Amino acid sequence: MTPEIIDIHPHIISTDTDRYPIAPQHGHRSKWSATRPVTFEQMIAEMDAAGVAKAAIVHSSTTYGANNAYVADSVAQDPKRFTGVYSFDLLAPDALKTFDYWLAHGMGGIRLFTGGATHQSDGSWLVNPATFPIWERCAEIGMTMAVQTTPDGLSMVAELAERFPTVRIALDHCGRPDIEDGPPYARCAALFALSKYDNVYMKITPRTFDLAQAAPGGAQPFFAHLAKVFGADHLAFGSNYPASAGPLKKLIEQGQACFASLSDDERAWVWGRTAKVLYPMLAD
Repeated sequence: MTPEIIDIHPHIISTDTDRYPIAPQHGHRSKWSATRPVTFEQMIAEMDAAGVAKAAIVHSSTTYGANNAYVADSVAQDPKRFTGVYSFDLLAPDALKTFDYWLAHGMGGIRLFTGGATHQSDGSWLVNPATFPIWERCAEIGMTMAVQTTPDGLSMVAELAERFPTVRIALDHCGRPDIEDGPPYARCAALFALSKYDNVYMKITPRTFDLAQAAPGGAQPFFAHLAKVFGADHLAFGSNYPASAGPLKKLIEQGQACFASLSDDERAWVWGRTAKVLYPMLAD
């Protein structure tokens, strides 16, 4: 039986640049968003073709900066199938007001974006006390924080997980693990150490698939080990499409190959059940 698939990391880009102006974070637009953008309507078609039931659409900071309007307007069209994972400046004096605005406009989660293809900061602002009121607000209402950082930032993730034990933290791209040494993946010690925090989850994307498939021993041993360390109920699939070149169905097939050594129950968690824990609005 094929498990229900929920994608917690797709991106959408509008063709209407008047209504949704291009204003990337730090002024540098991501190449993928310019060369292979996918609209909300196209995303729905890709999901239908790939058998993806629901999605938590992640706002593209490298396209729209802190303006989450396109994802918000899209989610509003079908809030039973979609929710939005938004980004905004947590250090701004009016951050709580901004939080409430986006919460009223379909925000199901927050993404803390420390960098990616166009920019990389040291991410030290992640643990700036000025951001803590937003974390406290998330704790109050049960909202998940998605964090994108490099292995250098894992100590900050641990600090946040300990400080806010009731806030679920989903680590984008599985923390970009260094697994070139192969099993038992000694270079991932800091990543695996996060498993002691029950509120830390790994978001597995095609970037993780690619790393695992290129590693000694291949992908299946890595994902079996990851499930053993964190528990499959703390692993969730995110396509990263179209930042990861599709079609979406191809990325799903890549994941199926990578997860082949997992049990049926473990695969069910990774493909969909964990997503419902992270984004309960998708559980109905």
